[in-house]
Amino acid sequence: MRSRDLRSVPLAPALTPAEDDPVIIPEQRAKMDAIIAEHSKKPGSMMVILNEIQAEIGHISRPMQNYLAEKLRVPLKDVYGVVTFYSFFTMKPRGKHRIAFCLGTACYVGGAEMLIEKAEQILGVKLGETTPDKKFTLEPCRCLGACSQAPAVMVDSNLHGRNAPDKIITVLRKYEKIENR
Repeated sequence: MRSRDLRSVPLAPALTPAEDDPVIIPEQRAKMDAIIAEHSKKPGSMMVILNEIQAEIGHISRPMQNYLAEKLRVPLKDVYGVVTFYSFFTMKPRGKHRIAFCLGTACYVGGAEMLIEKAEQILGVKLGETTPDKKFTLEPCRCLGACSQAPAVMVDSNLHGRNAPDKIITVLRKYEKIENR
């Protein structure tokens, strides 16, 4: 099959943008276009473009990846490969506050699972999910590099160490109070 013939092949359902996908929203697509236009001529620009798009929009959905692949004239698998290789890229929108639970050996042995269970209980979502009000996202993290602070939790860019289930309640309340101001 020639590449010209591929244009008539329908998009896979995962690549079809939902009505709230940034590719469909003109303002967000304009932001993506501006970022692509600024960096696309530079060699190795894909990483910079993906970083800026995620910083501006908050995630990189599969339809966004498809759009970027078309704009950069690279195979979709290349964009998808970068997004899925680096853990700091996300394909789903995150909450305003990202809560990352370190699952490195020291933190795991130190009780990370109990912290996760408590946070899930308090926020009513499972690890990997975002609260319905889009305030908090719970995520696992391979290692925060803070083994002396085990079990450690990173909320946004703030490290909270030597946690226990009752301390994680205090940490979450702190960010909830910030939200309610």
